[in-house]
Amino acid sequence: MFIANNWKEYDVIDTSKGEKLESWGGYLLVRPDPQVIWDTPKKEYGWKHMNGHYHRSSKGGGEWEFFDLPQQWQINYELPIGKKLTFNLKPFSFKHTGLFPEQAANWDWFSTLIYNKKKANPDKEIKVLNLFAYTGGATLAAAAAGAKVTHVDASKGMVNWAKENAASSGLSDAPIRWLVDDCVKFVEREIRRGNTYDAIIMDPPSYGRGPKGEIWKIEESIHNLVKICMQILNDDPLFFLINSYTTGLQPAVLTYMLKTELKDVLDKNPNAFVDSQEVGLPVSSNGLVLPCGASGRFENA
Repeated sequence: MFIANNWKEYDVIDTSKGEKLESWGGYLLVRPDPQVIWDTPKKEYGWKHMNGHYHRSSKGGGEWEFFDLPQQWQINYELPIGKKLTFNLKPFSFKHTGLFPEQAANWDWFSTLIYNKKKANPDKEIKVLNLFAYTGGATLAAAAAGAKVTHVDASKGMVNWAKENAASSGLSDAPIRWLVDDCVKFVEREIRRGNTYDAIIMDPPSYGRGPKGEIWKIEESIHNLVKICMQILNDDPLFFLINSYTTGLQPAVLTYMLKTELKDVLDKNPNAFVDSQEVGLPVSSNGLVLPCGASGRFENA
């Protein structure tokens, strides 16, 4: 399992009865989590002294209840390359805060790859494409390591939020190209333009809509997207990352897709490999790990 265990300002304190108790920079939030199917005693202090509680509705969706919580605040994350990222948090629709902290496990991995590649060859430009890029956690980790990043998301609000995070992280002047676009259509245009990338990151939703109402269902669409991305990946790529929060796309499925589509690269590079695992967050009250989806990684360091 890829475990995001280097957080200093975020913590999963406890989990029980379909919910998790988290500390976000000292503020305690209780949010629903479908993985939490156990019914353990809620003994931790925060269960009764929370700053925010997201109540799921039986009709779908839900709403926040706040207790002395600011509208926005920040937390920091230190990458293993010595760079600090700062994120602006604000609870919004469907239980989210603007950050998926389990992804720090992947930020650590690929920021180290980029940093080491740049250290070995400072003049080499490393171009990273981040699809379904949300509020920019992966974009900032790659940029902080020295990459030139193209950040693509269908939501203008999310792209603006990512720009705020870049400014807070001291990366306003980093070579980041911000685009509000449908990810599939953007990749198709890049193919026609003949543009290529050294690395691709994708964090597709299980279900979503593009800027013009285009429907995305991950089980029906993900393999085609991976296939067309191969046409904009250069001949000697550094890495490829797929994240999945969909139960049907288990680590072995991600491995199968990556090994199939990257077969030629894997055959030519004996040091290249694919590794897919569940992604998890440590639970501080009991030392266990909460699963939070899966990641498929291709690496050619």
